Amino acid sequence: MRVLACVLALTFAPVVAACGETGAAAKGGCDANYKGACLDPDASDYDCEGGSGDGPKYTGPVEVVGDDPFGLDRDGDGYACE
Repeated sequence: MRVLACVLALTFAPVVAACGETGAAAKGGCDANYKGACLDPDASDYDCEGGSGDGPKYTGPVEVVGDDPFGLDRDGDGYACE
């Protein structure tokens, strides 16, 4: 049954993580922890556009739907760079 679930998950990206795939594999090169923008999971750091961070990568508003490896959601409400 788990194999069938994983096959279905490959068809429906939001549930791919249930089969053990995360990061680039789960969202075609986008970090699966964020929704609303495609953040590179291999980047060394992201900061919010217009903020005081030094990058090297920047993003606008995104929803945090998993962990927050880049520390973008400072107030912990699930929305970053708001």
